Amino acid sequence: METRVEFNTSDSFLGDLYAEAVKVSKTNEKDFSGRPVLIEGGGYNGIWIETQPMGGEMNARRNMTTAFNNTLLFMEHQLPNGRYPGLIRYRGGKMLPVYSHTQGYSFPFHALNLYYWNKKRDDAYLRRLYDSMEKFDDYLWRYRDSDGDGCLETWCVWDTGEDNSNRFAGTKLNHGGWSGEAPPDDPVFPVESMDVMAYSYDTRATLARLSVMLGNGKEREWQAKAATVRDKLREYLWDEKRGACFDRDRDNKVMPALIHNNLRVMYHGMFTPEMAGRFVREHLLNPEEFWTPFPLPSIAINDPAYRVGSNDWSGEPMGLTYQRVIRALENYGFNAELVLIGEKLIAATGRDKFFTQQYDPRTSAASPVKGRNDYGPTLLAALEYMTRFYGVNVELDELHWGALGREGHTTSYTQHWAGDAYTIESKDGSTVASINGREIFRTDCGVRVDTDWRGTVLRIVNLRPDPVRVRFQANGRETTLNLKRNEAFAFSSADSAVASRRDF
Repeated sequence: METRVEFNTSDSFLGDLYAEAVKVSKTNEKDFSGRPVLIEGGGYNGIWIETQPMGGEMNARRNMTTAFNNTLLFMEHQLPNGRYPGLIRYRGGKMLPVYSHTQGYSFPFHALNLYYWNKKRDDAYLRRLYDSMEKFDDYLWRYRDSDGDGCLETWCVWDTGEDNSNRFAGTKLNHGGWSGEAPPDDPVFPVESMDVMAYSYDTRATLARLSVMLGNGKEREWQAKAATVRDKLREYLWDEKRGACFDRDRDNKVMPALIHNNLRVMYHGMFTPEMAGRFVREHLLNPEEFWTPFPLPSIAINDPAYRVGSNDWSGEPMGLTYQRVIRALENYGFNAELVLIGEKLIAATGRDKFFTQQYDPRTSAASPVKGRNDYGPTLLAALEYMTRFYGVNVELDELHWGALGREGHTTSYTQHWAGDAYTIESKDGSTVASINGREIFRTDCGVRVDTDWRGTVLRIVNLRPDPVRVRFQANGRETTLNLKRNEAFAFSSADSAVASRRDF
């Protein structure tokens, strides 16, 4: 299915950044035995399940073939016991799946959303996805709860992709994986892990959704199983006094480091709104912890485990975190915070047109560690923020239209998708959206407008950090809305509005 994007803006800074990110991203498109894929880049010449199902799906708006291959190849190389490869390389004409570690899991939502990018035309894909994810969840619970306490474990540093992290000091498994299905003999691991619990929660929640779509009658079963994982996380790893989750070591003692992995749990949708709200307000927005001049260090900067200066997840903010935090914050309606973070990355990457792996948390300078300009998660994150703010995003059965606007400049974004053109244009504080030239709404800037695929307006979301007053027009009718920070106003139909507000 053909997809492509046209983006134009009078802001040369933004336009040049967009063009450079697209150009560099194309250099990460590689051929794996006749299968075009989008590798991670930045010296990582393979597809990691930690990054590339997400990266491929984000790039579906420009290349559907690589998007599907970045997901299908992991399903095709799944072991009989349900284990996915942590990464897949291609050398000497051969596919080389690697099973020494699990290496993160940016899979469920992105694999599902490809069905919608494909205009819901392949139910066989849904059945295949269901079977594959069911096997993976079974693998996790068969092998990764070695002490039987109901909390899943990470068995080496690379299982969660936290290379060289200082919080795992003393392990013998820092520079290698653990290929077996029995727990390692190590001073640190197994670790009772919020990440691995979130892998299962996301899988089970997605299986519940798939059950509805497939009509297999298992929706409630998977919802109950997902709730069991969430309840265990809250009871066992969540610290009510500190308002965050903390892993436990091999002796089940709390590991005290305050880590950004809480945002990963939010990316997987596992926190309750209350838990997410506490972590965001008390920690993410705390300048002494994660809200540094360039935000999102891997460990809070006032934590004893924090350090900078090497290729690791102990300090400097990672481009991959900027990519993951998009869904993490959108899951809980923290859209104003997402705009603030996205504008930081746009400014940092646009300054030198350089897309590296890590950044200085105080100056936003590109880190010399792994200092290449083609790191995929960073450049895709920059492109994704521009899409979220000024473009059109496919989110299951909905289209999300970014009407943030750019003060003093015009922006125009058209998503070409299966022969249709979805266009949003902002100028002089006003935004107009159309499908194949048919206007569907116009609004003052500063918001996101969500519609169905036909253009029926569903809700309006404030993107600004301050309250906004917007005039909004659709179907020839006009209304004025006053939206608080992070507030959404839902429409019951195109003609009548009903208050359905969330104020975080």
